[in-house]
Amino acid sequence: MAPHYDPSLRSRLPLVAFLLETIFILLFVFFVKIEQHEQIDRESDSKPFISLYAEFQDIHVMVFMGFGFLATFLVRYGFSGSGFNVLLAAMAIQWAILMNGFLLPQRHHHHRREIHINMKSLIEAELCAASALVAMGAVLGKTNPVQLLLMALVEVTGFVISQWTLRTLLNADPLYSIMLLHIFGALFGVMVSWVLHRKGINAKHEKEKMDRNTGLFAMFGTLFLWMFWPSFNSALVYHSLERELKLTVIYGTYLSLAVSVVMAMSVSMLTSPKGKMNMVHIQSSALSGGVAIGVAMTAVHAPWIAMMIGFCAALLSALGFQYMKDHMLFAFECHDTCGVLNVHAIPGILGWFAHLFIWLASSESTIAVRFAVYHICVLLITVCMSLVLGTATGILLKWSFWRPQQDRKCFDDQAFWEFPNMVVHK
Repeated sequence: MAPHYDPSLRSRLPLVAFLLETIFILLFVFFVKIEQHEQIDRESDSKPFISLYAEFQDIHVMVFMGFGFLATFLVRYGFSGSGFNVLLAAMAIQWAILMNGFLLPQRHHHHRREIHINMKSLIEAELCAASALVAMGAVLGKTNPVQLLLMALVEVTGFVISQWTLRTLLNADPLYSIMLLHIFGALFGVMVSWVLHRKGINAKHEKEKMDRNTGLFAMFGTLFLWMFWPSFNSALVYHSLERELKLTVIYGTYLSLAVSVVMAMSVSMLTSPKGKMNMVHIQSSALSGGVAIGVAMTAVHAPWIAMMIGFCAALLSALGFQYMKDHMLFAFECHDTCGVLNVHAIPGILGWFAHLFIWLASSESTIAVRFAVYHICVLLITVCMSLVLGTATGILLKWSFWRPQQDRKCFDDQAFWEFPNMVVHK
């Protein structure tokens, strides 16, 4: 008897994709221009352009190869993990360019109706896309590509609106507001997963497992992310007057990541009943230092502080993977496939606390109180918007019109991809 797979998405995915791309192209026709003053053939402009392009390439590799390979850890979901990552990133980047241009125009552009593309705008769009990919990690294997596309569009929209709110109401630093992408994306994805939770997705789904090959591919993704994370954190620190801060961010991120690797392996072995390391812990917790230092980077100026942040981030992340994931499903009926809460949300909030404490320790009492109130408001706005929008998005995606996956076909490539070698010839 032939296996019964999910209904075909032929009448859903192509229609949604064609419609979205048509809308994007029309918006680009009327609103988007290439910034003309970027002349790379001038001697004076060549170095800044080359530097920004190199950092853009680093982030480009992280978004498409780092996150893409990291999502292949499931034994029967490698095609979907990497393929849907490319689909979401490509769509999210286009939408992020438009949203950033409409809501967060660059200061030197006087025509608010025109969106100018330059290296900085592309980097910002890639960072917004990374936030959507973080959210995707919470629902990986339990949603179809149409649902993921819609989720990415809403997530990018919500994240850009969150940045606009912080910059407008609280006059937040653009660099600080965009680095909250980890907290926003992780909590958004967790809330979507909570709303979409079904009884058929239990803690030990038969296909939610990893083998040697998929684990190795996922480790490649971790290595890509780990190597280029200093560029991820420092790319938007580009002004010549901020050169010292840029170098501090690069050095601090590298040291924090180095400590995270050591701590992730140590804690994984320490908490294992058999005294062995868990590859999933290493793949994810080794990156937690980069997440935490990214949120706190504008306040961290000493190497030992960056290393301490990486130490605490990896410790909390590895412990969360060991003890929190199953308890979340049991207590809150929330299934987090990639553990984004432990990799991005908790380290991100740790970086927020570090930023707060460092400023309080170096400020006068009156200024410290004002900064504490401002800092708390920033986190509350980010968290509240991510939770509310994540819940609303989950309700939207639960609609049967999008043809959600059957429980027994979750974490399975055969629901979406052709496998010629498995065709039965009659």
